[in-house]
Amino acid sequence: MKIAIAQLNPIIGDLSGNAQKILDMAQQAVKQGTRLLLTPELSLCGYPPRDLLLNPSFVEAMSINLQQLARDLPANLAVLVGTVEQNYQAHITGGKTLYNSIALLENGKVKQFFHKRLLPTYDVFDENRYFEAGLQANYFTLDNIDIGVTICEDLWNDEEFWGKRNYAANPIADLSILGVDLIVNLSASPYTVGKQRSREEMLKHSAVRFQQPIIYTNQVGGNDDLIFDGCSFALNRQGEVMCRASGFTSDLLTVEFDTAQRDLKLGSIVPAYTSEDEEIWQALVLGVRDYAQKCRFSKILLGLSGGIDSSIVAAIATAALGKENVLGVLMPSPYSSAHSISDALALAKNLGIQTQTIPIGELMHSFDNSLADLFAGTEFGIAEENIQSRIRGNLLMAIANKFGYLLLSTGNKSEMAVGYCTLYGDMNGGLAVIADVPKTRVYSLCNWLNYNGEIIPQNVITKAPSAELKPGQVDQDSLPPYEILDDILQRLINEHQSVAQIVAAGHDSTVVDRIIQMLARAEFKRRQAPPGLKITDRAFGTGWRMPIASDWSAIKNNYPAKTVSTSTV
Repeated sequence: MKIAIAQLNPIIGDLSGNAQKILDMAQQAVKQGTRLLLTPELSLCGYPPRDLLLNPSFVEAMSINLQQLARDLPANLAVLVGTVEQNYQAHITGGKTLYNSIALLENGKVKQFFHKRLLPTYDVFDENRYFEAGLQANYFTLDNIDIGVTICEDLWNDEEFWGKRNYAANPIADLSILGVDLIVNLSASPYTVGKQRSREEMLKHSAVRFQQPIIYTNQVGGNDDLIFDGCSFALNRQGEVMCRASGFTSDLLTVEFDTAQRDLKLGSIVPAYTSEDEEIWQALVLGVRDYAQKCRFSKILLGLSGGIDSSIVAAIATAALGKENVLGVLMPSPYSSAHSISDALALAKNLGIQTQTIPIGELMHSFDNSLADLFAGTEFGIAEENIQSRIRGNLLMAIANKFGYLLLSTGNKSEMAVGYCTLYGDMNGGLAVIADVPKTRVYSLCNWLNYNGEIIPQNVITKAPSAELKPGQVDQDSLPPYEILDDILQRLINEHQSVAQIVAAGHDSTVVDRIIQMLARAEFKRRQAPPGLKITDRAFGTGWRMPIASDWSAIKNNYPAKTVSTSTV
């Protein structure tokens, strides 16, 4: 039996458009002699639909589109489609009214539904808000082959691999007990750095442990802050990769199930990414492209300061929408260095994008005059510095409004973490491209991008980073060196380490305490920031649920230093 994986890029809520994408893939699959077509989790509505699911008319329309899709599909092709199904017992049991389901379509009919059993509630996931968990193992028989059906999280509960169980059930183990011939998984698994390697290692363990071939189908594309990398693949009983789809693009991949051997045959294998910088680059380009196109923007705008952050964002934007669709705006102040302007222009020339220069000196002078009486007797400080950023933010928003451009903000994760950014200034924008990219990773990305020739001017990479809001200013006037800052932030944000653990790793306790305070004080800024593309497992986005009014200083009292051994950090 030949099985096809449809690695789809849906638009959330576009039911007819998504159905057409499934139909197009089905027609291609039939030409290749396919008997079964797999599509991702919630492929009919796109993942995650979030509170669209609370609208009964949306759920009803999904059912209507599913029925129509079943009638439109080619004959003699079975298709598994991600959708929702009503929980008709909800009024009796008090459960949720919907299931996250897979529908089996064949010969013009919706023949069967399979319900997701494990519902994640961590990080960006909130499936208990909408769905009731399925209670039984899911499988169907096609041409005398018993095929087990799992949905995304159903795979992620092997206690031998993880060392614990997060849910009572292990759907893979249950299907193995039933003696199915093959397990398929329909996923919408968001991208984070290195996640594909974890997926393949986890499923290799399950394939070998349960002696089950497994086909993993993943969604691709950018949906708001989430990026889906695709990279669908299949493993034989020995845990060997039999096929792998492309990353960060739609794809149709076929693999053959040998009925005699009861195993998968070797198919086409796209090489795995060997560089984290390369996969991050591909993810960010896809995230920008899909955010712009799915929100109906054709042009991109950003401020070019001659710094490394705006440079990498400009390069990403150019790769995403093309050089003819990107405008960089230079807004020099009296404090801007000559190299900031020349570096920004050199970058624009390398990328081939248009630029516009708007000096802000006169605007700064007007603000100074307007505030002169109120600010009399005070010293020049952060308030005056931030006026420059807010002038620039106003200019960029005016251009974006006038011409219908998507404004990209250019702040990195390190700055967002400690509040080294200005509300209603450099934080303005519709999308924060590198808000989950630490400063040290920004440098790494730029060096990777320049490997085959200079794109980011070398002076941008080598000069000391500076906001240039006062004479001679550099970032390290206010912050620790980024190598130190990023390591502390990684330990605090991603690894949830205590002060004692971070100090035991070699950091100064005074610096750590200061970073904790800065992280806490900046929460109100992050709450007002544009959505930021997620590339790590702890991003300042939908999965970050920290209070604004709080006192994080108590954190160090919760982890006495005497309980921490340096051998464990």
